[in-house]
Amino acid sequence: MSQDIVADALNIIRNAKKARKENAKIKRISNLLIEILKIMKQKNAIKKYKINSKENSAEISLGDFIDCKAIKPRFSVKKEQIEKYRRRYLPSRNIGIIIVSTNQGLMTHEEAMEKSTGGSLVAYFY
Repeated sequence: MSQDIVADALNIIRNAKKARKENAKIKRISNLLIEILKIMKQKNAIKKYKINSKENSAEISLGDFIDCKAIKPRFSVKKEQIEKYRRRYLPSRNIGIIIVSTNQGLMTHEEAMEKSTGGSLVAYFY
């Protein structure tokens, strides 16, 4: 286990998907990770998740995605640079989501481009 809770959680999710498991259990969670899970649920990458606040863990039912990873280092991007990183991390123009941390909270790269805001790249999945 490393110090990066988001990277650890996304690795657990990706490894469970590759092992063809239905569920994944994450042993450490944070508020940032919960917001990432909300976005993944909205985009059907995961079916559902259950947070256990007593144990500080989460149980996740996996959905339809191929890969998910944390972006390290967390690049700071301006609104004009989002397209450059979309080409770098996603396989195609209409496939995949990059999660961006802005001053308005976490959002997808599409929402950030619509709102003309920049931020820090956190993770991606497709």
